[in-house]
This record gives sequence, C-alpha cells and structure tokens, in this order.
Amino acid sequence: MSHNNRRDFIKIAGAATALGATVAPHVHAQGKDADTIRVALVGCGGRGTGAAANALAVTNAPLKVVAMADVFENNVQQSHASLQAEFQNAPEKVEVPEDQRYVGFDAYKKAMDVLRPGDIVILATPLAFRWVHYTYAIEKGVHVFMEKPVIADGVSAKRMFELAKKADEKNLKCGVGLMVRHCRGRQELHQRIQDGQIGDIINMRAYRMHGPVASAFSKRKPENMTEVMYQIKRFHSFIWASGGLFNDFYIHQIDETSWMKNSWPVKAQALGGRHYREDYVDQNFDTYAVEYTYDDGSKLFFDGRTMVGCRNDMSSTVHGSRGSAIVSTSGHTPGKVRIFGGQRQHRKEVEWAYPQPEKNPYQLEWQDLVDAIINDKPYNEVPRGVEASLASSMGRMAAHTGQEITFEQMLESEHEFAPMVAEMTEDGPAPVTSDADGKYPIPQPGKLETEYEPQV
Repeated sequence: MSHNNRRDFIKIAGAATALGATVAPHVHAQGKDADTIRVALVGCGGRGTGAAANALAVTNAPLKVVAMADVFENNVQQSHASLQAEFQNAPEKVEVPEDQRYVGFDAYKKAMDVLRPGDIVILATPLAFRWVHYTYAIEKGVHVFMEKPVIADGVSAKRMFELAKKADEKNLKCGVGLMVRHCRGRQELHQRIQDGQIGDIINMRAYRMHGPVASAFSKRKPENMTEVMYQIKRFHSFIWASGGLFNDFYIHQIDETSWMKNSWPVKAQALGGRHYREDYVDQNFDTYAVEYTYDDGSKLFFDGRTMVGCRNDMSSTVHGSRGSAIVSTSGHTPGKVRIFGGQRQHRKEVEWAYPQPEKNPYQLEWQDLVDAIINDKPYNEVPRGVEASLASSMGRMAAHTGQEITFEQMLESEHEFAPMVAEMTEDGPAPVTSDADGKYPIPQPGKLETEYEPQV
C-alpha cells in the first residue's frame, strides 16, 4: 500500500477501555536501543498502516514498529504483512512478533505496554475511542500521533482539551493528522496571506465532491456479525464512530481555509439530503452545502457531494480584497498553491506559485513530530485538532438539523454520541441500533432538534 495516499485506503479500527499506571516520561526512550524510537500501532486499517509507513520513513531518527492492536485479527495480520513488504529492505523497522500483535477491546493497552516512556503510539481507530486511548497514552508517558477527526460532539471535545493539558504537563508531544498544515507550500501561502498579499479575506470556497469512498455507504448488517463489530468495521457510516463522512473527509478543507483566515467560523447554516439511497442503511447524507460565517462577517462556502456520475472537485480557494489564492488545486497533495492578482484566477494573473515538485505533507507531519521529540520542542496539535473537529461538527449538525448552529453551541452541547465507549464490548450495547428493516436512524432536518433519534 502506498503511504502517499493512505487516507484513500481507509478500512476500520479498534476500540476499548482506559485505565493504567502513571509512568514518568522522558523526551525519548533511554537504555538499550536508546537511539531507536519504538512505535505501537493502535488501529490497523489502511489509515493506521499508512501512518506507520510514514513513521518508519522519517530520516531524522530511527523508528521501528514493535506492537500492533486492533479489534479485527485480519486487520492486524494484513497491516503487518503490508509493512513488512514495504520495508523488506529494512526488516529491522518492523519487529512485531506474533505475541505482540494484539486483538480485542483491551488490545490497545497491551500494545502500549510494550513501549517505553518517550516512545510513540499511533492512534488510528474510529474517533469515538480517541479520548480513551489518549488517556492511557498519557498515563504511560508516550508521545502520540492521532488521526483526525478527534471528536464528534462537545462533551468529547472538552474531555480532549483537558487531556491535552495533561499531556503538556508531562512534556508529551502530540501530532494530529491534519497534514496539510505541514505542507511547505501552504505554509508559505499562509504567510503571504498574513502579510497582506491578497488583501483582506472576504470569501472562501471549498469543495469535496466524488463518488462513495471507504465505508461511508453501507448495506444491511450481515447476520454473522454483532452490531458493535459491524459499526466499527463500517465506521464512516455512523456518526458516533466518525462524525460521519462529513467530519472524516470534509475536515481538511474546512481546516485549511480557516487556517488561511487565521480564525474558526463562529456559526454555520447548511443544506443536505439523501438521494439515490437504494439499499444503503447508513446515517450519512450524500449532499452537503454549508455557509460558514467568521466573526468579521466573511464567509466560507463548502460543498460536499458523494455521488457517482457527477462532476468531481476537491479544491479550496481564498478570495481577498486585492487578489485571490488557491490553497488546494485537486486533492491534498500536491497542493500546487498559487496567488493571483485578480479573482478569475487566470494563468496570466499568477503572481506567485510554489515551486514543483513539492514534498509530501503526509511525510512532513512525521518529520516535524519526530523533530519535536528528539529536540524537545513544545508540540501539541490536539487543541487545534479539536477545534477543527468542532468546526466540521458544527457544519454537519447545521445540515442534519436544518438550524443555524454556533461554534459555542457545538462546544456546549451536552449530547454525547457514545457515552459508553470506554466500557464497550463486542456484544454491545451498540451506540445506535437498526429498526426491523435493518435501517439506522437518519437526520431529519426541521423535524428533529437533534441529529437523529436512536431506535429503541
């Protein structure tokens, strides 16, 4: 599997409970093999496997994977085989004996118990389990790389903010997989915008429109699988597990444009709907259109569409009072960022473009995290990751309820999608259940004040 596009190969992830002994951390591991940072992978789907491959490809310190964990055994074995194949010329980078490949809802603990204080754990499970696993990582004194998004509701957001403070108190470095922030071209574009090259930002546009991907659209649960295991396996189909396709996929465009604005939106109103659903039973809409408003009145217009046979577009654009800029041309990488002297963005108006080819941001985010670890630099992307997740959740909730939703409302909402996640087992109970026809509760804008009413 190519780690250049790991988020296009998402499969599933793991889960569990959170308790453990506190261990005093060091900047990085000491003692035998002290120069090598050990890595544990928790969540062995395509996304986690890609993150592990990026970790092993860093050049500023030696890393090796020593433990793996998932709730699905085939994920662990497939991920292990994939990493071994990718690093067959450097077999010392993947040293995970059979007895350090753990399966089950407590597997994350066993994998992190293999690590020493100052090592790294990759958290790539569905977001509902993020706070549980992050809690144990902090107790163990290990640095963290966690995939985005990190929350789907305000209760979890507040919990993650508090955990980030505890990580800072223990000098633990934490990266979050919003890799575009590490793109050198976007970083220079951001600086040029802050320096006033396109004037004041007035309007932004972002799009993510393509066919169904990953597990966003799901058909009825097979009889030989429990509700919990089915929902974890198809996590993009369930709001509790992923924030739905809106949070998991659209967060990048919302984050990168808000970064250029240097602000988070304060409110959102939105449209959304389900169209050619056929036999799909998931909780997602397949079209979303969100108007985000910032505190100065400027707007971000975001369009998301997950349909076959329609025009595809995955780009982000910023319009200022003196010019405009492209943040993403087509996908996450390469960004091919450019600044234009006008709004039409004609090639004759280009005033600046980042040189090509450009380095892969999926790899750069790991280089930056490891640099912070080995040189003991302050580094915690979790608060920003939570804020980006809140902004995307705000747009999702606006579409699902048909109401205007503020950032403050999203943060202060007392509704938690999966309050029992720390005690979850294979046999349930599941956070949401299907009706007699095998269909799961869906948002009903204008009819429901909440995003959906769970089936009884």
